[in-house]
Amino acid sequence: MRVGQRRALARAITLIESTRSDHRQAAEALLRELLPDTGRSVRVGVSGVPGVGKSTLIERLGLHIVAAGHKVAVLAVDPSSPRTGGSILGDKTRMEELSRSADAYIRPSPAGPTLGGVARRTREAVLACEAAGFDVIIVETVGVGQSETAVADLVDMFVLLLTPAGGDELQGIKRGIIELADALVITKADGDLAGAAERARADYAQALRLLSPASEDWTAPVMKCSAFTGEGIAEIWATVERYRGAAERSGALRARRAEQARAWMWSEVNETLMSRLREGRRVDKTVAATEAKVVAGEMTPGEAAGAVLDAFAAGTKRPRVKG
Repeated sequence: MRVGQRRALARAITLIESTRSDHRQAAEALLRELLPDTGRSVRVGVSGVPGVGKSTLIERLGLHIVAAGHKVAVLAVDPSSPRTGGSILGDKTRMEELSRSADAYIRPSPAGPTLGGVARRTREAVLACEAAGFDVIIVETVGVGQSETAVADLVDMFVLLLTPAGGDELQGIKRGIIELADALVITKADGDLAGAAERARADYAQALRLLSPASEDWTAPVMKCSAFTGEGIAEIWATVERYRGAAERSGALRARRAEQARAWMWSEVNETLMSRLREGRRVDKTVAATEAKVVAGEMTPGEAAGAVLDAFAAGTKRPRVKG
């Protein structure tokens, strides 16, 4: 990976995303070895409403960044079927030109059951790409919804894409995700939609004045671009560089990554506890009994949860060894 072998990077991310317990141990050992080579990239998250053109814009932006002398990795998260668990993973096909670049790497991954618009192991995949020499990491989320904000907790800058003629879009995506965005970009600002894009830009700029900025050192700009003509693409990258510079000078970047690492740790604690709870044979009888009582209306869900956790805690206690 350190000498840029793509096959090694692909195998590493496959190992990282595996749910097998032996693979998890190997993945953690690998990440420990790679940790000194991580943390030096520019991490950018991109999200937007369905049909906004995330993949098309990311391809044009990626080509521009490569032309500027950088190496770009795109981690694209695709939605998974709630019935089969499968994903189409078609983002690499939609970024055909960028995928042919020797300085770009595109990795589509299924979201699985994880909420928030990213996959559970996207954070670790970012570290793997950094260790492999990519200095710009773009994370493309599943798509906007009220919960698709987890990407803001693993990147340096969160860019929200919006369409120029999406109706009451500001109300539809709620203010929460608007407040998290470090930049807003109106896409498809060409042809018949050019006028609508300018009106949307002005509307969102006005709306942002009603919200408190996330940082005293940065006010989220509202831009417009066209992935078709290339207009505005250079401005987006210039904004990313300006944001990164301001965050480094103020210390906000270091503080943000530290907080992300802390939140990441507790996310892993929660996920690991749930995984071990499901695998614990000692709580099987308790789970079956409490579920039956909840269904019968004899126990509240809160009481049942407490009973299951008590049984799990009792099963994990180790006998004291007398000295």
